[in-house]
Amino acid sequence: MMKPAVFVYSNDLLKYRFNENHPFNQLRLKLTLELLKKTGAIDDGDIVPPRIATDEELHLIHDPAYVEAVKMAGQGTLSEERASSYGLGTEDTPIFPGMHEASALLVGGTLTAVDYVMSGHSQHALSLGGGLHHGFRGKASGFCIYNDSSVAIKYLQNKYNARVLYVDTDAHHGDGVQWSFYDDPNVCTFSIHETGRYLFPGTGNVNERGQGKGYGYSFNIPLDAFTEDDSWLHAYSTALKEIVEFFKPDVILTQNGADSHFLDPLTHLSATMKIYKEIPRLAHELAHQYCDGKWIAVGGGGYDIWRVVPRAWAQIWLEMTEFSNLSAELPKDWIEEWQSSAPVTLPKTWDDPDGMYKPIPRKPEITEKNFQTVEKALYPIRSNSSSNT
Repeated sequence: MMKPAVFVYSNDLLKYRFNENHPFNQLRLKLTLELLKKTGAIDDGDIVPPRIATDEELHLIHDPAYVEAVKMAGQGTLSEERASSYGLGTEDTPIFPGMHEASALLVGGTLTAVDYVMSGHSQHALSLGGGLHHGFRGKASGFCIYNDSSVAIKYLQNKYNARVLYVDTDAHHGDGVQWSFYDDPNVCTFSIHETGRYLFPGTGNVNERGQGKGYGYSFNIPLDAFTEDDSWLHAYSTALKEIVEFFKPDVILTQNGADSHFLDPLTHLSATMKIYKEIPRLAHELAHQYCDGKWIAVGGGGYDIWRVVPRAWAQIWLEMTEFSNLSAELPKDWIEEWQSSAPVTLPKTWDDPDGMYKPIPRKPEITEKNFQTVEKALYPIRSNSSSNT
């Protein structure tokens, strides 16, 4: 019998940890799972363990020499000079023991999710350990060693002959995935993110549309800093609906970075929990409308691991399973269990309170600018459809 969804997890996923002071902290996976358990939204029968990706699977995207370098780095046998040429040993991606095994497990978790959905064992699958969208063919970047989403998309193509729509709602541009498939008309990438004028990696301009046969299959909506919920949601919902209708994918893969929130320490957007309810709701609806429900979701950024990420990521599972028995307040026993570990006061409700930040004076100007960006991003679809009528 097909399950509505599976949750890919084991405590081994927490071993992807650069150091104690690094902002990328996979404890957020455990915090999210524990929140779902205390809510009564998940049980052990819904959880499946990740497998480790094979070298052959990693080579679908990554250069074999790079994979070997990652292995050597994790064993302490890679020279500083060689490490630097591969983007390893930097402030963003420091070397840590066993980094190949930890990274390959994140990739394997996403491949586990793919196989569950594409083999018909579940309609949806959530692999929050994945979403490392900055990794390149031969270089680590932006906290990402291997790019699980790129490997998963290539795997989907090779094993299942699938047309894949990749949707990236992280505040940082999904550059690694975009460039992996920039000339491929059977993969459509859509990234909505904070403009690269202020934020790493500095790419994701509206005119990055693909090249060669892939021209017209890459979509970017760079939003202005301080963008609020309504403008963010207008851009996301308008674009995603038109892109799905244009591309008609076999499966949707969503990357769910939770760093567009006002409280995130690394970004400059002003979204609240309102967008993190709507992101999975629309993806779910469109997956059923166009892909027989085939929807795979991964994690991504998110650096307020206490107040934001668990609530945001839990919403994906709640949507996948259509869990409706939700109160307004977070479970008291979850708060009590984790408050002593948290350096901040944990939220008490699923939603954010009104007045979380002062009104933004430039709001109308930002909203109009984002509106114009959406128009530019969707121009190829609209111009093509109008010329065909």
